[in-house]
Amino acid sequence: MSNHLYQPKTMPSAEVIAKAAQVKLLILDVDGVLTTGYLDYNRDGEMLKSFYVQDGLGLQLLRQTGTQLAIISGRDSAVTAARARDLKIHHVLQGAQDKGAALNQLLQTAQVGLNECAYMGDDVIDLPILRQVGLACSVPNGHFLARAAAHWVSDASGGAGAVRELSELILFATNKLALAYAPYLRDDVTAQLKMM
Repeated sequence: MSNHLYQPKTMPSAEVIAKAAQVKLLILDVDGVLTTGYLDYNRDGEMLKSFYVQDGLGLQLLRQTGTQLAIISGRDSAVTAARARDLKIHHVLQGAQDKGAALNQLLQTAQVGLNECAYMGDDVIDLPILRQVGLACSVPNGHFLARAAAHWVSDASGGAGAVRELSELILFATNKLALAYAPYLRDDVTAQLKMM
């Protein structure tokens, strides 16, 4: 494995790495995971969200090395839809108040098993998924029940690099980290990835 490329603050356990090695579909909550969880509104009442650029590149690298990507969000947001389009996320389920039902729908569409799914969530609405997937993940600023249900909790907070950490964990565990970073580490090859 690409040990020299993978240097997390806290090394995941062997059990977590084994679970990450099975991942074919990464599913993400949005608010509190891809964003900080703060919701800002402009004077016209339109919602604004900020997404962390390094998370976006991590997801792009996963997608380009064969991992399917999905969003399951309880909130319906045009901003989320736009970011998902930017990142070419395969499956986007918004307005999912019953996340367990959304997961069942997604499994059929993506044609993967529960043990092949990773999910990152930060609150109690995420528990129905966190309790079922092969690799359950949360963030340090998540609700304590979400963190308790997780196999792994990132060092970085939601909206500040947590998704990049998870992306690198999956790439490392599936032996694809060196492949993903190769265009950036070689002087004689021009990187073909569109920056996100």
